[in-house]
Amino acid sequence: MSATADHAESLAARLGFQSEQVVQEIGYDDDVDQEFRESIQDHISNDLVDEEYDDVADAVLLWFREEDGDLTDTLVDATELVEDGALILLLTPKTGRPGYVEASDISEAAETAGLSQTRSISVGKEWAATKLVTPKTAAKSKR
Repeated sequence: MSATADHAESLAARLGFQSEQVVQEIGYDDDVDQEFRESIQDHISNDLVDEEYDDVADAVLLWFREEDGDLTDTLVDATELVEDGALILLLTPKTGRPGYVEASDISEAAETAGLSQTRSISVGKEWAATKLVTPKTAAKSKR
């Protein structure tokens, strides 16, 4: 494994992906970062499942570009695919790249969708990741 691949796999671990997880990928297209995708698959020891997966996933890998529609709606839909407290990793093109999404738009959409935004990190030349977490059940039941 190359040093770059080692770094990418350790990045998958730092982002919260765990071995044997079922990770559903949404928004896949020709422009995604293949090395990052492969590092997640290597780290979880599973293939990513696609948008047609019809069971509950442990985490979501969501590629989103400005022209992909309404981010809030997409995030709300993603929360319905996972258990409470699950990781949703939102990947958007970096500043100045086609399809770039403003940080303020991401923050607003995450908040509206009921997600906690923990951090943003670069995951390749073209993509930035925003780590989002769904609310845990205990927090929901106190309402």
